Amino acid sequence: MAMYRNRFGPHQADQTYIPHEFPEQLVDLGEVEINYAMVGDSSKPALLLIPGQTESWWGYEQALPLLAKHFNAYAVDLRGQGRSTRTPGRYTLDNMGNDLVRFADVVIGRPTLVSGLSSGGVLSAWMSAYAKPHQVIGAHYEDPPLFSSQVAPTIGQGINQTIGPMFLLWNTYLGDQWSIGDWEGLIAAAPEVLPAWIAGFFSASSHEEPSQNLKEYDPEWARAFWSGTVAASCDHARMLRSVKVPVLLTHHFRLVVDATGALMGALSDAQAKRVLELLEEAGVVAEYRSFETMGHSMHGQDPQLFTDTLVEWSLPLSS
Repeated sequence: MAMYRNRFGPHQADQTYIPHEFPEQLVDLGEVEINYAMVGDSSKPALLLIPGQTESWWGYEQALPLLAKHFNAYAVDLRGQGRSTRTPGRYTLDNMGNDLVRFADVVIGRPTLVSGLSSGGVLSAWMSAYAKPHQVIGAHYEDPPLFSSQVAPTIGQGINQTIGPMFLLWNTYLGDQWSIGDWEGLIAAAPEVLPAWIAGFFSASSHEEPSQNLKEYDPEWARAFWSGTVAASCDHARMLRSVKVPVLLTHHFRLVVDATGALMGALSDAQAKRVLELLEEAGVVAEYRSFETMGHSMHGQDPQLFTDTLVEWSLPLSS
């Protein structure tokens, strides 16, 4: 295998990116340029789509034609992902959330629904709590790692008992902004450093070269989550107590490993229950839907179910 060093990211666009079905646009928000794709027209309710960690906007590519029938949808690349700007030392929920606030102001320009997957689901929660008044009318948290992506959560498993060891592996061997890029070393180390259940998933994928979504990802994101700096100024419980709009929480596959207490999945049943309790304390209407056989990304695995679920929940909010 070839050694991949310093190859991927906006500074190596030709080696990094591939064409897509939908046109992409860049908007300058000050510190960052945010890349996005848009479908649907302004006669339909606005919808902001926030991808998960290692997912660029095109993770929604199969869902966008379905969503366009119901929404004016904007799928973004967060800072440090896709074609958006890399920001060394500044990957925090608050910075990324404020990027989205500015994006909603500058690009969308009207009240919007928000739907985010995984880390994007945590940012959907951030928007539902901290966006400008009347900027967000409802928020979908798609299988979000609330509490479980923190180093020391107030309930349940933290990042070291979930997918965190994979983040540590990525950052150690790829480096911030792909500054190391030792793909061969990463593959060799994975069986030794990953817990067995994570290594099992990892071994099922091809290792000839990094996947397309990983090429478009700044591995400093991984370090920010593993170290806890991403949420150092944004406690999840405090955030959830501050939510101001109706919420849909979709909860996908999860399993707690008896021998170790590790969590396979984004959040445990106990953590989901606590999310709903905090939303009740906040005085907002929260709907919970469990999809125990669904993989992490519903919009990727079953775009039709994702669209139907979103339309059914949001119709009363946007009518």
